[in-house]
Amino acid sequence: MTQTGPTDQDLWTAVAAGDEAAFGTLFDRHSRAVYNHAFRLCGSWSVAEDITQATFLAAWRKRGTVQLALDTALPWLLVVAGNCARTEWRSARRLRALLGRLPAEHDPDPADDVAGRLDDERSMGTVLAAVRRLPRAEREAVALCLWSGVGYPEAAAALGITEVAVRSRVSRARARLSTLLGATLTEEQR
Repeated sequence: MTQTGPTDQDLWTAVAAGDEAAFGTLFDRHSRAVYNHAFRLCGSWSVAEDITQATFLAAWRKRGTVQLALDTALPWLLVVAGNCARTEWRSARRLRALLGRLPAEHDPDPADDVAGRLDDERSMGTVLAAVRRLPRAEREAVALCLWSGVGYPEAAAALGITEVAVRSRVSRARARLSTLLGATLTEEQR
């Protein structure tokens, strides 16, 4: 391929002096080749774009210290692209390893949470309506023993009655709730 205009060596000498236009010309001349090389190294067009950008950023940063051994900058740019691809691969490997060490938990879908809350509210409304129909003494026993998990001896002390009376109130409340709700409450529902 016949090259018109300044050689890469001439452009690189101007780039080393800080000539941004000369660097733009080198970019225009070689970015496609660097991009294709990067794609062949990583197999991803978007990662190839990142590697191409990193390659030319490294070239700009090293403009004052790198001397081209040939009349073309392309071989050096391809080596830099290879180094950038390896750096990208190592970073991705470390990220995958880090993610592999994280617990497999994921954030629940907020819609599931909202739907669950609505179902819970609906169910609780039905249960509360039934509990409100119980005598006050039985409501207190249900609230302490079934809902809050207070033991029978502690509930008896809190209510100022015997443990047998608390057990009796809970038993009567379960029987009435079963009738009112149309089903026997399981341990999980208590």
